[in-house]
Amino acid sequence: MNRRSCKPALMNGKKIDDLIVQQLLELADWAPTHAHTEPWRFIVFANDKVQQFCKDHAELYKANTTAEKFETSKYEKLLHNADNCSHIIVAYMKRGTNPKITVTEEICSTAAAIQNILLAASTLNIAVLWSTGGLTYHPAMKFYFNLNNEDHILGLIYLGYSDNAPKEGKRVTALKEKIGWKK
Repeated sequence: MNRRSCKPALMNGKKIDDLIVQQLLELADWAPTHAHTEPWRFIVFANDKVQQFCKDHAELYKANTTAEKFETSKYEKLLHNADNCSHIIVAYMKRGTNPKITVTEEICSTAAAIQNILLAASTLNIAVLWSTGGLTYHPAMKFYFNLNNEDHILGLIYLGYSDNAPKEGKRVTALKEKIGWKK
């Protein structure tokens, strides 16, 4: 498997057809879900809305960061993340009403839906980054999207094409150290 993250700055600006993005989302919809809660939700930014979202994200960062912690470079990065990407998908978990289904299960289902997008994008040579940077987890972002308190944004998925070949993957811990067989 050669799925690797690609930062938006390394994308080349070529646009992905909306129908392809729709297909990625259709694959996401087949993630596992306990009791058919299907908690994953997606907000897709395309065309001029990609730039607008990045501008709004940068301004949210500026408005919700103290002067001591504010970094101009971070602001600029958030502002320019859209310069070369095609689409941005905001993935969030919409909390269901079934009290038997835990928040953890709902988050895991949504993460599985995101992974489906990442894997499918890789097979189509689409560069992708699942980002949790900026204000992704900040209450201001939840407010921006008019989400409920119990909903959780799991990340921003930047999609585009890149002229660069994916970097070779590596793992820090050998697989055999992550597996315990009981026979």
